[in-house]
Amino acid sequence: MHFASTFARADMDLNAVREVSLTINATHLFVYFIPEAPEEAAKLGVTEYGPAYFAFRSAPMGAVPWQVTLAAFYNFSPRSVQAMAGVWDTATPEQWQAARFAAADRALQRVDVNLTAGQIAEARSLIDPVVENADYAGKTMAAANASVPLPADPLVALWQQITVLREWRGDAHITVLAAKGLGPCDCNVLQTATGHFPEAIARATRRWDDEEVTAATTRLVARGWLNADGTATDAGIAAREQIELETDEHCAALWTPIGDTHVRRLTSLIMPIHDAFTAARTYPFRVETADTQSSDPEAAR
Repeated sequence: MHFASTFARADMDLNAVREVSLTINATHLFVYFIPEAPEEAAKLGVTEYGPAYFAFRSAPMGAVPWQVTLAAFYNFSPRSVQAMAGVWDTATPEQWQAARFAAADRALQRVDVNLTAGQIAEARSLIDPVVENADYAGKTMAAANASVPLPADPLVALWQQITVLREWRGDAHITVLAAKGLGPCDCNVLQTATGHFPEAIARATRRWDDEEVTAATTRLVARGWLNADGTATDAGIAAREQIELETDEHCAALWTPIGDTHVRRLTSLIMPIHDAFTAARTYPFRVETADTQSSDPEAAR
């Protein structure tokens, strides 16, 4: 099998790479906001959101200690991830993965995604070679998800392939963040300050405390990326976009097996998944897509 090198110079349109990346994320995202997920977690004996979230998402890695999940997820505080301790005693990772598929399946049926069997098959014909030929070196979450057997339902199987590539870009993003010396709390603060993620949700889920956020803000002020009041400077907005650009460059080789034209076709094929969940009022905030992304913090808010 040929593996596309992560660091190869790929002759890809980075606009197409950004568009498909945003769409991949948008079409994966519903699993964290649907009521079916906590319902399936409750069947396994876990009723708190945090432990269930970490169990669902880290299940492909197996029964790893919470510290491994912390390392793989990068931007969560230790106190946040430590809440998952004991989830493997309530159910096995395989049971958690099956429950995640069940939640996704139920939700996809509920919102009635407007994709025909032929469109799902076409999307699989485009996404499968990308998953198969990807270089998984240093891509912990993507590799774990790629090892998960695909479920029988065609749409849920497509969603799992989307999940593999969503985690692949996330793994690549961590590589860029680390190279920039941007730590887990710092990247959260920069992301919220530049309008890419609601601060209330970041604070509630990542659980960095006031002292840690203040320290991260001080470091970002020293870099010229934030003002003293925590708002983003022009340099900070540019730095955040540069991080995304370098992540796109990192991801370009991922898409070479199908090329620009087919990347854009895949983007259009899977977008109805996001559209259906948006129409069902699934999200408490605007999800970034190629049509809605903004580097303007006020516009994003």
